[in-house]
Amino acid sequence: MTKIVVAVKYVPDATADRTFSADNTVDRVGVDGLLSELDEYAVEQALQVVEAGEGEVTVLTVGPEQASDAVRKALQMGADAGVHVQDDAIHGSDAFATSLVLAEAIKKLDYDLVFFGMASTDGGLGVVPTLVAERLGLPAVTFASEVSVDGDTVKIRRDGDVATQEIEASGKVVVSVTDQSGEARYPSFKGIMAAKKKDVQEWTLADLGLDAGSVGLDNAWTKVESFEPRPPRTAGEIVTDEGDGGAKLVEFLASKKFV
Repeated sequence: MTKIVVAVKYVPDATADRTFSADNTVDRVGVDGLLSELDEYAVEQALQVVEAGEGEVTVLTVGPEQASDAVRKALQMGADAGVHVQDDAIHGSDAFATSLVLAEAIKKLDYDLVFFGMASTDGGLGVVPTLVAERLGLPAVTFASEVSVDGDTVKIRRDGDVATQEIEASGKVVVSVTDQSGEARYPSFKGIMAAKKKDVQEWTLADLGLDAGSVGLDNAWTKVESFEPRPPRTAGEIVTDEGDGGAKLVEFLASKKFV
């Protein structure tokens, strides 16, 4: 029986008017959010693994109260249970602190494999899976476009620009998958109704044995110094072609340093 933990993230909707809060952190409360699309692929691959044999999928997230929506979406897709780590002290944490919280939460769970998406759609760093693997002392097989599990052996295919690699690992393993691994399923009506009865545990830093000094904005290695709203779109320049339209176009592009 394969037990998989899938780490997911609640991110601002890319179609919404995203902005920063007064402390220069991403506003995750005053804007609509959702389960990161790239994490949906990780949930899908985990579900396919357990459906091919026998197992359980537990979804884990770290974030504000609204992050429970990301867990709920994964449960609607078919995951069996969820864990939501929520603590005000986590606000403003960077990738290093986030990986610490995730690793300590995973240690409290019964698992064989840990799945991640290739990156979050808001941060886009792609380093958290490897950081978590390091903290857990586990091998990491990352950026998988194909995943297969046979007993305690995990095989992945990683497609690069000029070559394809096949990688194999055994025992407990951390896996990250790309958006080429297969389309994520849509929650069915049955899945949506079933998700309402599934267990979601809520943990704090104290539950993980962590103190506030190890996380948060004050402990972050990187910070946003300042931000400005995107300027409104202005009217474009119309070039009247009087036989010299090409030359005018080149002149315009050169003035903008495009050519």
